[in-house]
Amino acid sequence: MKKEYLKLHEISGPLIVLSHVDDAAYGETVSIKIDNEEKRIGKVIKIEGDKVIVQVFEGTSGISTDNASVKFLGQPLSIPLSKDILGRTFNGIGNPIDGGLQILSANKVNINGRPINPVSRKYPRNFIQTGISAIDALMTLIRGQKLPIFSGNGLNHNQLAAQIVKQAKIKGATRDNFAVVFGAMGVRHDDADYFIKGFERSGVLDHVVMYINKADDPIIERISAPRCALTAAEYLAFKQDMHVLVVLTDMTSYAEALREISSAKEEVPSRKGYPGYLYSDLSTLYERAGMLEGKEGTVTLIPILTMPNDDITHPVPDLTGYITEGQIVLSRDLNQKGLYPPIDILPSLSRLMKDGIGKEYTREDHADLQSQLFSSYAKVQDIRGLAQIIGEDDLSETDKLYLKFGRELENKFINQGENENRSIIETLDLGWNILSILPVTELDRLKSDLIEKYYVYDRER
Repeated sequence: MKKEYLKLHEISGPLIVLSHVDDAAYGETVSIKIDNEEKRIGKVIKIEGDKVIVQVFEGTSGISTDNASVKFLGQPLSIPLSKDILGRTFNGIGNPIDGGLQILSANKVNINGRPINPVSRKYPRNFIQTGISAIDALMTLIRGQKLPIFSGNGLNHNQLAAQIVKQAKIKGATRDNFAVVFGAMGVRHDDADYFIKGFERSGVLDHVVMYINKADDPIIERISAPRCALTAAEYLAFKQDMHVLVVLTDMTSYAEALREISSAKEEVPSRKGYPGYLYSDLSTLYERAGMLEGKEGTVTLIPILTMPNDDITHPVPDLTGYITEGQIVLSRDLNQKGLYPPIDILPSLSRLMKDGIGKEYTREDHADLQSQLFSSYAKVQDIRGLAQIIGEDDLSETDKLYLKFGRELENKFINQGENENRSIIETLDLGWNILSILPVTELDRLKSDLIEKYYVYDRER
């Protein structure tokens, strides 16, 4: 029988400390009653001898050492799951915030799931069409992949995330077996409304489940929100055999919440004040995505994170890059030019792309075209630097064609409307059309038979 503790030892920010506690377990859920009326939920996050530190999800406002009682429930934080979660919106601990009823299900699942065992993983193949040319052609998202978006403060990563959710298609998936799980941490009210209303207008809300922690919600919820989202995704993928796309924004807000909790626990800080276990903590989230042997369903993960001061070496993007399989980097320079999405293609990559494109999945020219576009655009940057020194008029005719190619690649290929959904064939054809600005002699990454088949010889230059 679990004991009820009638007096708190200490209160520190969102944490409460109890002393003389026995038989408590790490991660255990507790029920906190205030003045014998209001109830709140907490979780054991640290045990030191007979002292137990509990994080309170709703915050410690109104709690004193004498007016609260704590009961240990003997189980971790769990959420009820069924297919009824589709089309619903929950907070960071799985409670409905859309005016609907709580999900009634005998299937309650611990949100602290474990990373997929590498032995049980199936190698990701087959691409996900996002309808965004820069992603589909140059850093293709593969089903079961972890592909983060590195952004900066004020850039339009929210619009990009919403567009991916609205347009994402998986070969072989239908409306019945495809779902999107959207997790938001520390977002503003207008951003939360933007996502909800955007999904409603586009008609995709019925196969989207959202876990939203707003900026003025308790910071502790930010720790649980991505875990609730991934738990729901695992259930839909591996219990209901669905293909699930998970979008998490903003992982930097999550890391900052982790830092604040770590500071309240008086742990020794590491880089920029983040806890030393930031890498392992992030990995427990990212590594829950993937494909399992013997299971039809898949979990594909797109975490979005903002880089403070656009610093890609900041601990959060730095550690994320080690765990995930590539990155999509947004450029402030392209954003200032008015381009959307402002994807900087040169530092962006998808490490699993090569195994999910080609004749079987997209088209036989895809890999070579991607290589040539990268190579030619890299040369554009060199020529732009040269033009700043000697002037554009003194460049060779070939160099001037490269500059034209660079402008068209940015303005017609990378740049597209928020509601513009291009098929992979349209994207590849557009890539060839723009590449045909350059003379055939400059296309050293392409096979002659592909040039003969797809090069636009009568293209105006």
